[in-house]
Amino acid sequence: MIRVPVLSPDGEPLMPAKASRVRRWLKAGKAKVVHNDLGIFQVQLVEEPSSRNTQAIVTGIDPGKLFTGIAVQSRGATLFLAHLNLPFKTVTKRMSQRAMMRRGRRGRRINRKLPFSQRNHRQNRFDNRKGHKIPPSIRANKQLAFRVVQELGKIYPFTDVVVEVVKARGDKGFGPTMVGQYWQIEQLRQAGYTVHTQEGWHTSNLRKYLGLPKAKNKAEESPAAHAVDGICLAASQFLWYRQIKGRSGRWLGGIAVTPCQFAIIRRPPICRRQLHLMVPGKGGLRRGYGGTVTRHGLRKGDYVKAEKAGITSYGYVSGDTKTQVSVSDANWKRLGQFTAKKVQLLQRNTGLVSTVGLSNLTTLSEVEVSGTV
Repeated sequence: MIRVPVLSPDGEPLMPAKASRVRRWLKAGKAKVVHNDLGIFQVQLVEEPSSRNTQAIVTGIDPGKLFTGIAVQSRGATLFLAHLNLPFKTVTKRMSQRAMMRRGRRGRRINRKLPFSQRNHRQNRFDNRKGHKIPPSIRANKQLAFRVVQELGKIYPFTDVVVEVVKARGDKGFGPTMVGQYWQIEQLRQAGYTVHTQEGWHTSNLRKYLGLPKAKNKAEESPAAHAVDGICLAASQFLWYRQIKGRSGRWLGGIAVTPCQFAIIRRPPICRRQLHLMVPGKGGLRRGYGGTVTRHGLRKGDYVKAEKAGITSYGYVSGDTKTQVSVSDANWKRLGQFTAKKVQLLQRNTGLVSTVGLSNLTTLSEVEVSGTV
């Protein structure tokens, strides 16, 4: 049975309720549907609940270079799964282009006919080799995962987060991946969460014990790709392994893996405003490029409702012309160009694009995995 997030009248997250109960609340006027930045279906109670007690809920994060899996799990149910498409490649490409454009501008500024001492060289403003900087691509990855966890914290009442860590061998402990994961852990702790770490081999053992499937294709946008490892990370707070002397050990505790809401989340691929393009135009003139503001009061990334030829479409603003607005789906594939007057704003750009569906991921035995506590 799918659990639906529930908020109190003052916006405090409560324990999720079964979908059947939520339907009765909505029909009786005891609750109303409210929106969030992740696109998760949730309700808010109109009157004060009988109790605000909550059970233990844990969030698991399986970080990666291109994809990250997140799961929100309690002992009795799986509450939410997410597959994050990280902006690593996009940020790396844009940083390379920025460096190339800067070199070009500096080269054009310098008059090479003058002696070297008289050329217009800019002096160093500061020593940028001090401190512990994180590469922009790694920082963007971690910031996206942190943003999603923050939004989930407004929906589900959890305080514990389990993060999978990588321990490099030899002298590779100061690589950007290592620095990035510890920076993320520190950000989570500063946000007030109790952070636990777990290595990959432990996650693999839990996944095999629970009988959860694992997709071989890492780019597959399904719960079995990365979100399943998030379940195992969260389950580590409800399951533990006891080694018996002289014999093999056994797992103690138990959880239930149940169907839940599943979201594919990414950043909107919007090009920020550039002063000019990389290649000059004829006559030395350069046209403007990029930006988020359109000519029709909408912003790129806004979720809108558009109508054309009697057909209604829902999507995100991706561009505009003098009289039309371009609307794209969650994969940023253009649905069409619509007359600006027939485009209605539903939600402002939140910096996230999500596709929410249902996940029927369960254990292979489809029963609760439990043992003697």
